[in-house]
Amino acid sequence: MKRIRLLLLIIYILFSSEVFSQNLKLNIEGDSDIENQVIDSLNYLKTHTDYQSISSELDSIQKTLLKLGYIENKLGNVTKINDSSFLAEIHLKKRYHTIFIYYDKNLLEKPLLNLVSKRVNDSCFILPLKDVEDKLNIINSQIISAGLPFSKLKLSDIEVWDNNLKAHLVIESDSEKRIINNIIIKGYEKFPLSYLKHYLKIKRNQIFDLNKIKSKTEQLNDLRFANQIKSPEVLFSKDSTTLYIYVEKSKGNSFDGFLGFGNNEDTNKLQFDGYLNLNLTNNLNYGESFRLMYKSDENDQKTFQSELTLPYIFSSPVGLDLQLYIFRRDSSFTTVNQFAKLHYQINSKHKIYAGIASTQSNNLLNGSTSNFITDFDSSFFTSAYGYINPQSYNLLFPINTYFYFETNFGKRKTISLSEKQTQVSLNSFKIFNFNNRNSVFIKIDSKTLISDTYFENELLRFGGINSIRGFEENSLLAASYGVLNSEYRFQLNNTIYIHTITDLAYFENKITNAKEKLIGYGFGFGILTNSGLLKLNYANGKSENQKFKLSNSKIHISLTANF
Repeated sequence: MKRIRLLLLIIYILFSSEVFSQNLKLNIEGDSDIENQVIDSLNYLKTHTDYQSISSELDSIQKTLLKLGYIENKLGNVTKINDSSFLAEIHLKKRYHTIFIYYDKNLLEKPLLNLVSKRVNDSCFILPLKDVEDKLNIINSQIISAGLPFSKLKLSDIEVWDNNLKAHLVIESDSEKRIINNIIIKGYEKFPLSYLKHYLKIKRNQIFDLNKIKSKTEQLNDLRFANQIKSPEVLFSKDSTTLYIYVEKSKGNSFDGFLGFGNNEDTNKLQFDGYLNLNLTNNLNYGESFRLMYKSDENDQKTFQSELTLPYIFSSPVGLDLQLYIFRRDSSFTTVNQFAKLHYQINSKHKIYAGIASTQSNNLLNGSTSNFITDFDSSFFTSAYGYINPQSYNLLFPINTYFYFETNFGKRKTISLSEKQTQVSLNSFKIFNFNNRNSVFIKIDSKTLISDTYFENELLRFGGINSIRGFEENSLLAASYGVLNSEYRFQLNNTIYIHTITDLAYFENKITNAKEKLIGYGFGFGILTNSGLLKLNYANGKSENQKFKLSNSKIHISLTANF
C-alpha cells in the first residue's frame, strides 16, 4: 500500500505543473476578411497563462491599431469558447492616414518643424498618422535641448476633418530656459577646471541639455589622467540648476624602455642598444605633461629629448609646447633642436599648432674640414594639425586613429651661405577592428627635407623599433623617407596579443645619391601585466637586392610601466 502511495506521489509531482499551468488560447476576429488580415499582421500573442494576460494583450493591440490610424477601433465581445479558448472581436472601422496639427508659431519655429514634416505652413504641419509619436518625440527632444527639460507635448481637440484628422499641439514647459548655474566635481575635486570649459565644452551659464552633457562627459575616459565614475546628475531647484560630475584620478605617468641586441657584422660580437622614456602627466593637477627621453645605441649615437606641454594657459583655449632635442654622433657632430609652439584645442579630438623652431649643429672633427659635415644654424616657422580618435574600451590599444601633419618653412645659415629650406612630416596610424580579437594595424611615417644642398649632420635619421623594424636604431640617413608599418593582431584575451610584422620603406640620400627600398618582417607579442605593457619583437631587415641573413635579425624588448 505504501509503495502505491509513493508511486502516486511521484506521478503527481511530475505532472502537477502541467495541470496547474494550463495554457489559454486567444483568437481575434474583425468584421471582414480585410480586417482579419490587418489584425493577423500584428502578430499578436495567442498563448497566455491567465485571463489577465489576455486582457493586457487586447489593450496593447488596440493601442497599436490607434497608431496605425484606426482611431475609432472598438473592442467587442470576448467569448469563452471552452475551458482553454477565447474569441475576441475588434471592430477596426475607418482608417485615417494623415493628421493636420495646428501649432502656436510663437512657441515653435518653422526650421524645427521642417525636421519632422515636409509640409509646413504658418499655422499647421502635416504628418502621416503612423509617424506622429516618433515625430513629436523629436520635437520634444529639441525643445528639451534648448533648456526646457520638463517640457511635454500632447495633441488636443482631435477630430475628423475632410477624411483626415486635425488636432492642436499643446506644449507644457517652464516659462524660462534652464541654464547651468553651478558645476560640482565629485571624487577628484582638484580636477583641472580648464578641461571642463575647453576640452568638454561645459561651462556655467550654458543652456542645460542633459543628453549633450552625458555625451561630453564620456570623453573624460579619453584623458590619460582621469576617468568618469558614473553619469552626471542634476539638482533642480526653483531658481538654479546644479550639475554634478563624477570623476576619479587615474595613473597618468608612464616609464618605458627597450633592450635590443643583435650581431655586429664587423666584430662578430653581440651588441646591445636601448633607451629610457619617462612621461609625467598631471602631477600638478593642471593637466600638464612632461617627457624625458634618453637613447644610446650601438652606433655610438646618443639622443636626449625633453618635452613640456602646458594646456589652457591662463584658462584660455591656447596651450604651450616646448621641446629640446640634442643628438650626438660619436665624435663627428652634435645637433641641438629647440621648438616652441602654441596649440589651440578645437575639441577633444582636433588640435592645431603654430610656432618656431631652431637648429644648431657643430662639427666636432677637431678642426678638420668636411664637405658633408659643417657648422650651421637654421630657423623655421612651424604649423601643424593633430587628430586623435581613442578607443578607451581596449586596454591594449587605447587609440584607434592618430594623425599628425607638420610643415616647417625657414632658412639654414653657414659661414658662407644662406639657403631656404622646407620640412614636411606626416605621422599617422589606424587600427581596423574586424571583431573583438582580430585587427589590422597600419602606420605611415614620412619626412622630407627640401633644400638645394645637404649636409650629413642635418639629414633625417630613422630605423629601429619605432620605425622600420629589423634595422639598427637611427642607422639610416635620408633627405626624405617613407615607412609603412603593418601588423595583423590577434588578441588571445584582454591582456595578451600576438602579431605579425611587415614593414616597408623607401628613402633617398641626396649626398650619396642613394635610393633604396627596405623591408622588415617578423613577429611579436605583447602582455599587459600589473607593471605595464611588455612587448617583444623579432624582426629581420634587408634592402631590396640584399639576400636574407639570419645574422641581421633584431630582437627588441620594451616595457611600458604606468604609475
